[in-house]
Amino acid sequence: MDTELQRPLSFRLSRRGDRNNQRSYAKDDGGGLLSSVRLPQDNPMKTVWRQGFIRLVLIAAILWMLLILITLPFHVLSYQSLLSFFSVISKKEGKVIISKDSLGLTPKAEHRCPIPVADDPEKIIIPEGKTPDVIVKDLTYVEEEDLVNNGSHSFPLFGGNQNWQQREKNFKLKPSMKVHCGFLRNGGADMNPMDIEYVKKCRFVVASGIFDGYDVPHQPSNISTRSKKLFCFLMVVDEVSLKFIKKNVTIRKDRDQGMWVGIWRLIPLKHPPYDEPRRNGKVPKILTHRLFPEAQYSIWVDGKMELIVDPLLILERYLWRDKHTYAIAQHKHHRSIYEEADANKRRKRYARPLIDLQMMIYYYEGMEPWSLKKNTISDVPEGAIIIREHTALNNLFNCMWFNEVNLFTPRDQLSFGYVVYRLRGLFKFFMFQNCEYYSLFVLHSHTREHSSKVEWVKNLSEFKGSGSSMKESRGGFGLWTPYPKNLDLVILPPVIRTSKAG
Repeated sequence: MDTELQRPLSFRLSRRGDRNNQRSYAKDDGGGLLSSVRLPQDNPMKTVWRQGFIRLVLIAAILWMLLILITLPFHVLSYQSLLSFFSVISKKEGKVIISKDSLGLTPKAEHRCPIPVADDPEKIIIPEGKTPDVIVKDLTYVEEEDLVNNGSHSFPLFGGNQNWQQREKNFKLKPSMKVHCGFLRNGGADMNPMDIEYVKKCRFVVASGIFDGYDVPHQPSNISTRSKKLFCFLMVVDEVSLKFIKKNVTIRKDRDQGMWVGIWRLIPLKHPPYDEPRRNGKVPKILTHRLFPEAQYSIWVDGKMELIVDPLLILERYLWRDKHTYAIAQHKHHRSIYEEADANKRRKRYARPLIDLQMMIYYYEGMEPWSLKKNTISDVPEGAIIIREHTALNNLFNCMWFNEVNLFTPRDQLSFGYVVYRLRGLFKFFMFQNCEYYSLFVLHSHTREHSSKVEWVKNLSEFKGSGSSMKESRGGFGLWTPYPKNLDLVILPPVIRTSKAG
């Protein structure tokens, strides 16, 4: 009998299945590098070489990916530094940042959003004439007052000696008004005669300012030929900043001895009106209509900002399109002035006693924390850009805003919403989204920190002494002029911090 037939049936079936499986694998396997069956023609050494090569490739790929992950941050930083270097040379950092965004190396911040501006500055239709003055038709300014005596000598004040009664009277609007608005005679902030003549021709103005050498001029980008002819780009500087700019940037002079840095015409102000550079910077920012009285439209840009949108498109978007005359951005973090004041104190942005006094007076006079019940979307603006038509009411608002800055603190974001409140809805303005603000500019860092000692004062005892360097001698008189009402019982509303960054 055959030996195979003598074996159990299950064993014979198993042997047949094994032979069938081997024939199937030999038929189906492609004999590639990953083949699971060694074909008869395969050399044993060749198989070992193939398997070793696969392992080597896999290990090399893993090591290469680890190397990329480790070196990528350094590569991005060096690439950004290189782009920054070229941007300084070309003065086109706005476009450089756009190119970085497109490469995915510097993703846009979450707070930045597209601006619905028109496409072509050449096609913008400029409105004819001026917006009619309805509420206030005739506005004039106090330009001369009695001298102030500080105990040793008498001197004029740039902001004047507005008392509490005059301040209260100014909030009651009339067709004809005369108000304090800086620029009292011999109070400082004097322009050169050649610059006075130059600005007389400026109807459309882009204005900026640098004080105490905190910044250097940043050249606007994406400016159309039409806007270059239409706008005056005016950079207001004090004498300290002018010296700093001369050392770091090339200044050219025209035949009338006017000074230029790129597109910016430098406008030096002699005799700073205040001890503090930060407060001096509020003069061209808020009182643009006083410095450039012939201007009909102005766009204020802080000195640390680089404008990257054509100014004609900005006027069309924020004023003309919806018939506004005043536009300002909403603050990124805060809506209540009391929360903004709390942030200023925590960050040592100004003397805490004066901030507290300002907030106590505002609260006593009825200024409630912002809520959804209010008619404005926020009480706190992002003051680095102000877009306005120089109407009588807008000019009056700016005078009142500046008077609060002169009386209390140079932190102008604390007083903007208060003046809006006191005008009881008569002052109309457009407060646009903060994310649009961050799409209009490139933000640069200051060259150094601010140097005012007053910003670090924590209590009133540090102010003592007539010759103390810890106080502003020509501004901030709200701390030294007794308020006519009793503030002893005023308790400021509790501050709820709505932002970790604030």
